[in-house]
Amino acid sequence: MALSLSPFTLLVLLCWFSASLLLCNGFPAFHHRNHPRFAKHNYRDALTKSILFFEGQRSGKLPPNQRVTWRRDSGLSDGSAMHVDLVGGYYDAGDNVKFGFPMAFTTTMLSWSVIEFGGLMKGELQNAKEAIRWATDYLLKATVHPDTIYVQVGDANKDHACWERPEDMDTPRTVIKIDRNTPGSDVAGETAAALAAASLVFRRSDPTYSKLLVRRAIRVFEFADKYRGPYSNGLKKFVCPFYCSYSGYQDELLWGAAWLQKATKNPTYLNYIRVNGQTLGAAEFDNTFGWDNKHVGARILLSKAFLVQKVPSLHDYKGHADNFICSLIPGAPFSSAQYTPGGLLFKMSDSNMQYVTSTSFLLLTYAKYLTSAHTVVNCGGTTITPKRLRTIAKKQVDYLLGDNPLKMSYMVGYGPRYPRRIHHRGSSLPSVAAHPAKIQCSSGFRIMNSPSPNPNILVGAIVGGPDQHDRFPDQRSDYEQSEPSTYMNAPLVGALAYLAHSFGQL
Repeated sequence: MALSLSPFTLLVLLCWFSASLLLCNGFPAFHHRNHPRFAKHNYRDALTKSILFFEGQRSGKLPPNQRVTWRRDSGLSDGSAMHVDLVGGYYDAGDNVKFGFPMAFTTTMLSWSVIEFGGLMKGELQNAKEAIRWATDYLLKATVHPDTIYVQVGDANKDHACWERPEDMDTPRTVIKIDRNTPGSDVAGETAAALAAASLVFRRSDPTYSKLLVRRAIRVFEFADKYRGPYSNGLKKFVCPFYCSYSGYQDELLWGAAWLQKATKNPTYLNYIRVNGQTLGAAEFDNTFGWDNKHVGARILLSKAFLVQKVPSLHDYKGHADNFICSLIPGAPFSSAQYTPGGLLFKMSDSNMQYVTSTSFLLLTYAKYLTSAHTVVNCGGTTITPKRLRTIAKKQVDYLLGDNPLKMSYMVGYGPRYPRRIHHRGSSLPSVAAHPAKIQCSSGFRIMNSPSPNPNILVGAIVGGPDQHDRFPDQRSDYEQSEPSTYMNAPLVGALAYLAHSFGQL
């Protein structure tokens, strides 16, 4: 008589015979040389949400496929004061001003995320590209006139004196520009970087748009380089203290040239970097990467040209990039980074999470370049492998997602516990659908100062984060810790795509 086995018994036997190959929950064992088999976090879910956030920050006429449905059209006459169309783009954070400097940096970092890790994003790639295009469409409008960039829409001081939805905005939509007489090499250099980086994102899927972006990037960079000066000199009363250029403009010229070299392969830019690199601060020992200071990003980007494309004239950038890495490694000879008791990289009390996301992205990106070149980082005799860099980056992302003393996710809408009172006008006030009548400028402060949770969940928003002792009060008035911003999310998109892929979630 033939032996009859139930399907369940067969599965048990199969598991027993092939335990080394299969995990007996019916899923193949996922082997990755850098990570354990099981992820504690759903990086794919976090990736989806990190991109969705940008739809909540949109200004202008919203498209039919808008997914953040509590938002409505806003800023539809932006630019009219100067007879230019500046409708669109993003609100940078929890207010209703469009600041061109951080918007351009956000665009560059979203683009770099897609350039390095877009191939892993699967279904989210299209959403990421739409987030980039929402910004580049606006940046093309802002650079439509030669030797002029419209760098801000809105009067920040008057905007901050109100607590109102973008849909109700009635504060002045003042238009601020840079030109030959009022230069701004920092914001112009970053805008050139954004357009050049985005041109690489659309090179295959929309070659016509890609060529438009790169041509504009070339023109904008020429303007940035020819008419030199920080934009906060001439525009101080409008842009400071909000987005003052504290680090000068040299870093943006180096960064812009690096992106144009990558986008065009024109030897002019390589020569520009070779001739001007030192005077533009290539070797300065600064280890903060964000909307203001791009030196570290430029070093990492240019080190790829040396490590992967074998451009010998950029040899020094490997050393400059290594210096940055060594500054971050706890216990390494040149370590200078501060960490909270819970293990979070801590740079400053205001919007610290932007440095966590940007540094995590750079660590994963540099690890990718080092792996391609079969090399490592040497920190005063201590060898730092790409695997170590990935481990450090993962630890930072995991802290952000909830592995911290408060068990708090600093991404809104991710995990069981996340900030409920974020410093964000649209999220904190009832939506137009729930409250069609206009909410006046000052009447919104009653809600801003109340302890009630925000009625609209700004899914995917990364907030400023905890203080240096891992504390987080979750108060709307505490903008340093509770305000989200586009430039905190942008680098995280790439990091989450890498981690989701590593753990077989994508």
